[in-house]
Amino acid sequence: MATLKHINSKNADYGAAEQYLLFEHDEFTMKPVLDETGRLIPREDYRLSTLNCDGEDFAVACMRANLRYQKNQRREDVKSHHYIISFDPRDGPDNGLTVDRAQALGEQFCKEHFPGHQALVCTHPDGHNHSGNIHVHIVINSLRIEEVPFLPYMDRPADTKVGCKHRCTDAALRYFKSEVMEMCHREGLYQIDLLNGSKNRVTDREYWAQKKGQAALDKQNAPMIAGGITPRQTKFETNKEKLRQTLRKALATAASFDEFSSLLLQEGVTVKESRGRLSYLTPDRTKPITARKLGDDFDRAAVFAVLEQNAARAAEAPARSPDPPRTIKDRLQVARAEIAAPKQDGVQRLVDIEQKMAEGKGRGYERWAKIHNLKQAAKTLSVYQQYGFTSPEQLEAAVDTAYQKMRQTSGELKALETKLQGKKELQQQVLAYAKTKPARDGLKAQKSPKAREAYRQAHESDFIIADAAARYFREHGITKLPARKALQAEIEGLIVQKDGLYQDYREQKERVRHLQTVKSNIDQILRREEPRRRKEQSHER
Repeated sequence: MATLKHINSKNADYGAAEQYLLFEHDEFTMKPVLDETGRLIPREDYRLSTLNCDGEDFAVACMRANLRYQKNQRREDVKSHHYIISFDPRDGPDNGLTVDRAQALGEQFCKEHFPGHQALVCTHPDGHNHSGNIHVHIVINSLRIEEVPFLPYMDRPADTKVGCKHRCTDAALRYFKSEVMEMCHREGLYQIDLLNGSKNRVTDREYWAQKKGQAALDKQNAPMIAGGITPRQTKFETNKEKLRQTLRKALATAASFDEFSSLLLQEGVTVKESRGRLSYLTPDRTKPITARKLGDDFDRAAVFAVLEQNAARAAEAPARSPDPPRTIKDRLQVARAEIAAPKQDGVQRLVDIEQKMAEGKGRGYERWAKIHNLKQAAKTLSVYQQYGFTSPEQLEAAVDTAYQKMRQTSGELKALETKLQGKKELQQQVLAYAKTKPARDGLKAQKSPKAREAYRQAHESDFIIADAAARYFREHGITKLPARKALQAEIEGLIVQKDGLYQDYREQKERVRHLQTVKSNIDQILRREEPRRRKEQSHER
């Protein structure tokens, strides 16, 4: 799931940004890591490129531009903007994302959304959490050195002019996030809804508190692990995360708000409702934590929805569910059973051993293939029973149904993409037409036909753009131009809708693949059983 992060910097040393990208830094202090001789340690792998620097070093080019336009000279001025696009760790093995491909995507994103700015684009193969997430750093000089077209996130004429500065407003950041989502969808990468935020409101402060706590805990446990002792605690949790776990535990069993409050009170947590909002007070605090700071799962609407579901489920249950395992032995047995249970996503196609042997495979491959086929046949039959199929015809019908559903979703997705593309084209024309307003107003102010003709010739490029936009509006039957903010909000809504639909499509596609694998294996098993049945019948005769 690709994410986008923005950091503005007032540091006048542009070389510090380049140093961070090229050399190892401590993840907590952000200070450079030095070797035993006191020298900087270069990063093992990265891709780096500059834009709009005219062959100069990024820092030199930025300082030269600042002096030319007399900008970024004060201490309180924002000197640069740092954007980080982090891709999902699964994009590498699942979707073929490489460092080079990510670098190309970062450069394209920078050219499209930060034109006229001097920029550094650098891609790292991994983050500080060592999860394997490829991420792209885009560092731009806040000063613009070229006049640029009016882009959707801009709201002032100065946002396009040379010598003016980049502004990352809330509206601009939402636009950039929507474009990241669009880019991930276009490239077939994993993505989440960036516009509505995460369900767990984990701030940077909480994130780094968890990282520092985990590092301290690992350091504390290291001597015990070295001595062969298993530490009691291996995962560090912040106080907010502990509270989230407590709330989830209470929500899992409570069927009413009173029961929910009672369960929390047993854990020392007091829940309060005020003006339609919930807040939670823990024993170590004097001020309650609002649900908004914990996550979407803990606000009033979400809590009451879960409680209603629990109450309905309890009313429908015909009998009391079995008690959970009490002893350690029972819990271990349950865990082993869960591990041993066949997973639906673990079914693989059976190997045609005769064909492989005809291709020249050896005896070792034959032994492996026989064991593989036995395992996959068992998994296939288990999944076959889990789905409740009673005949191969039912399985084939399920495959056809899943395929038709996937095709329907694909059609809806294409229609949505067409609609989104149309809205973006309309947005471009509206923005282009709005930019020509000063020229069109100036033409109206001219008194004589000769003056209007001369004025039109002097502003010919503006009127070419305005005429093209007006022609587009006429061809599409648009008599009243939409408001730019409303149009941008509509585009963002379509992007979110498309992202959700795309996720459904991927799940449906995976289900079709899974069912087709099961069907192929069942067909192969039946083909093997048929000659055996015929042979048995002949012996009986």
